[in-house]
Amino acid sequence: MTTFAQLRKAALSHPEVVEGSADGVRVFAVAGEEFAWLDSDAHVRLRLPAAEAEDMVSQHATAERAGDFVRLPIDDINGQALNYWVRRAWLGCAPPELAARATAAEKAGAGEVGDLPKAIGRPATRALANAGITTLDQVAGLSDAELLALHGVGPRAVRILRETLAAR
Repeated sequence: MTTFAQLRKAALSHPEVVEGSADGVRVFAVAGEEFAWLDSDAHVRLRLPAAEAEDMVSQHATAERAGDFVRLPIDDINGQALNYWVRRAWLGCAPPELAARATAAEKAGAGEVGDLPKAIGRPATRALANAGITTLDQVAGLSDAELLALHGVGPRAVRILRETLAAR
């Protein structure tokens, strides 16, 4: 069963997301555009481009179109599917330059972004690039907690980054 915590984690894993609430509804927005929310009757709402909205409705029996978003009970979507659809909703609402950076980050391989060490691995490299962090100088300005908060950056990657910075 998928929970609000999973929706929140999926939404906040993307750059420049702001969390808010209004009338009992938890809302996630990027650049002022709401892209995901959980309404008071435990339904996830995602603002998706039309073609993707149709795809989602065809793949989830309880999903329904409602205006410019798709709505379905949070209990009826698994975590992996939720992550995918939240990402699609975020990409559809993010400013073009931010969406382009995030799309490029998805393809980034270890050792291919700025001067980040290859040893941190692909997931950490992609997470850092997605957040706009491409150099060790940028990493130096972040705490371990800030790095660990990025989905894909684990304790091993943080240790390698700190060791690389110390060796410079």
